[in-house]
Formats: sequence, structure tokens, C-alpha cells
Amino acid sequence: MTDSATLTAVDPATGAPGTSYPETSGEELEALLAAAAAAADDERFRGEARVAMLRSIADKLRDRVDEIVAVCTAETGLSEARLRGEVERTWRQVLLFADLIETGEHHEVIIETADPDYKPVPRPDLRRMTIPIGPVAVFAASNFPLAFSVAGGDTASALAAGCPVVCKAHPGHPGTSALVGSLIDEAVAEHDLPAGVFGLVQTASVQLATRLVCDDRIEAVGFTGSIAGGRAIFDAAARRARPIPVYAEMGSVNPVVVTAAAIRERGDAIADQLAGAVSQHAGQLCTKPGLVFVPKGADGDSLAQSLGERVSQSETAPMLGPRLLHGAEAAVSELESAGSERVQLLGRSAPAPEGALALPAAVFATDAAELRADPSLREERFGPITVVVRYADLEDLLATLHELEGQLTGTIQLADEGEDQDAARAIAEALIARVGRLVINGVPTGVVVSAAQFHGGPYPATTAPTTTSVGTLAIRRFLRPVLFQNAPEWLLPEPLRG
Repeated sequence: MTDSATLTAVDPATGAPGTSYPETSGEELEALLAAAAAAADDERFRGEARVAMLRSIADKLRDRVDEIVAVCTAETGLSEARLRGEVERTWRQVLLFADLIETGEHHEVIIETADPDYKPVPRPDLRRMTIPIGPVAVFAASNFPLAFSVAGGDTASALAAGCPVVCKAHPGHPGTSALVGSLIDEAVAEHDLPAGVFGLVQTASVQLATRLVCDDRIEAVGFTGSIAGGRAIFDAAARRARPIPVYAEMGSVNPVVVTAAAIRERGDAIADQLAGAVSQHAGQLCTKPGLVFVPKGADGDSLAQSLGERVSQSETAPMLGPRLLHGAEAAVSELESAGSERVQLLGRSAPAPEGALALPAAVFATDAAELRADPSLREERFGPITVVVRYADLEDLLATLHELEGQLTGTIQLADEGEDQDAARAIAEALIARVGRLVINGVPTGVVVSAAQFHGGPYPATTAPTTTSVGTLAIRRFLRPVLFQNAPEWLLPEPLRG
């Protein structure tokens, strides 16, 4: 890569190119990595100034919301309302981490004093706490240009843990990344913290991204994106002479099971919920329902038809960029080429305006037996696409759920009355074996940021199924436990004294 390389955003609403931004050079990356390593050892980053820095980042995001939204709209095609909500989510989650580390709860202190009568052997004085893992590489997502991007959950949780961050921005929104990165830099400087606390890398180079992952100064990686991208990073980190953890959120079809009783009780409301979850934001959500299971027969046919009609009437929205558009177009073509006997089209929204990088939303249908026989039908289709799956009975449904890979979420739509509770328990158990979050009578989109939230799941939903990328527990990814045994008080860190 040369110093003259640039990244140019495209306006998805028109297809027109926007402003160009310089790519990070190899020399600049080396400087960022060296600064991050130095910051990890700097006492200033271990004290109360870290809380103040996080609160300043939140204030700056809130104060500059109009500018952020204007730049981001032109690069992503997302609506102003969506982006204003995302800015708020971003600064609020930064504040959650500031509040958390101010309490010291993230240290997870456990103190066991010496006990000579402990069996089977005497117990020494044991004091455990967590410490920062070291500099972290964060790969920003395309579909959440703020909340899962430069100042998003991975960056916020790593900074809160006391880990310097080298953030690889997504090339689809370089202007947004540059603006938000500058606000973080301002907050770092205001509190006299070392400049290496945060560094921004702007590149589309796989070579440079791999160099970031493989650099010996990086101790962990946070990633949100495709299975192919996440697995490539995971494999690169595993090949290092000293492997490091990769916390990658990747693919998920988020199965939704609708029972006959639920359809009879409130079928129209369920169809409305599902249509919105599939079509909103052009279906570019990691928790979009990609498979909707309905019973064969009149009840299931009614819901499938209603869902197809509602999606047909939805607004066709822009995709985030050419690569995502082409991927979604290929997914639709694959479903259409499967043959009408295997896969049927139930509804499609109107064509997009000329020049827009947009794909009409579409609903397809197939049978559970087809889904079990053809693994390609079970793959994630990123965009406004979903597949209705007709199951014959509980046994047919459970056998099909068993074939699914790991998912972020699973959903059951149940009736308030007249539901077969034994069947519902069996469905819940089958989903829990595959998912990280079970939703009842809702849709999986809309992930609340809170202490209880778990946004993770078995592979390939993530590479680390015991961890979450949303909520305050996300900080645990970037902390490691250390136990002090029989240490004198003067040697103990402050949280372990007394």
C-alpha cells in the first residue's frame, strides 16, 4: 500500500461517490501499535482518568449528533431517525461502562483468607481480581456504523477494561469513522492520557488488517461481520506463535417458531412484527429473522400469506454498499434457482429507484424436509430476505431445529391461552441448545444494552460462545484473572487489600 491510497464512500441512495479519505499506511500502523503498547504500561491509563475519558466521549457524541448523522446518512443510506437512535445508543453504552468501572465491580474481587483447618489441605490466603489483557484490535461493523463501530461496544468495553484500542474502521463509512475517531482522540487528550489509548486504522487492505491481527503487541481481537471475515481473523490469530483470543460475532439466521395456537390468537399482529423485522433497515441486522417456522395447514398458510403481503407492501430501502447488495442479490438468485417445487416466492416489495443500491424485500417458503436435506437453505442471507419453513408436526419441527448451527437468537411465538405447554417446552429446549438468547412473543431485532443482556451464541454465531458483545458483561472479554497467594498487603493491588 502507498501513502496515496484512499477510501471513497458511496451514497447508497443514489450510487454516487462521496468524499475520499486517506488510507492508513504500513508505517502509520506501526506507529499506532507502538503507541498502544506504550499506553498499556502507562500509569495514567490505570486510574480515575479513564472514567472521565469515557464520560467525555459520551458527551462529545451527544453534542455532535447533528454532524455525525449528516455524515453517516450520506455514507450509509440509513434514515436520520435510525442514526439518531444509534448515536444515543452509542453514547449511553459508553456511559454504562464508565459507571461500571467507577464502582470497581469489573475487578470481580474474591478474597479467601488463610484457613489452617480447611480440608483436605490447609488453605493459603487467596485473593483474585481481573486485570486488563493488553492492547486490543477492534474491527468495526458495516451494518451499525456507530453502535458497533469506532466508538461502539467493542471499543467502549476494551477502553473501560483499561486496554488500548487500535480500531480498524469499516471502509464503507470512512467519514463517519474519521469524525468519531477524532472525538475519541479529543477526549483522550483532554484528560492527559497517552495518545496510544486509541488509534484509528482506515484501510480496505486485507494484508494490513492481517498484519494488525498478527502483531505480537495485540492481545485480543473484537470483530463483527461475516462468517468468512471472522473465521479468517480467527485462523490468523490461531496461527500466531503466541495465539490470542478472537471475539467474533458472525452469522445467524435467528429462527422464529410460530405455533398454530399463536396464529389463531393473533396472526395479524405476528405478521406485522415479522414483516417489520425482515424489511426494516433493508434487513441488515444480525438478529433479522432468517427462518420462520409455521405449521402446515390453514393456520400456517394464513400467516405465510400475510407475511408475504406485508413485505410486498414494505418500502425498498438501500443496502449499505455494493458488496452487501451483490451478496443479497446472489442469495435471492440462489433461492429462485432452487425450483418452484422446492422453494416458492410469497412476496416481494417494489423495485428500488434507479441508481439506488437497494434490493426489494422478499419472502420465500419451503418445507422442513427440504431444509434438512439442503444445508444451503439454512445459511444466513444478509438483507431483506426471509424463508418460511412449513413443519408437519412437533417431531418434524424438532428434527429440523436439530440441524441448525449455532445462532444468536431463537424465538417462539406462543398463545396466551390454549397452548400445548409440553410442546412449547420441547421447542424451547431445542432452541436453547442452539442459541444465546431465547425470545418469547416478540422479534429478535432490537438488542437492549444492559447488564443482563447476552448477545452471543454457539459457533458460527460467534467464536466465543461464553461471551457477549453487548451489555456490561462484554468487558470480561478484555480482562484476565490474576490470583495473589500469601502476598503481603503492600504488594497487593488496592482492590485486594484489607
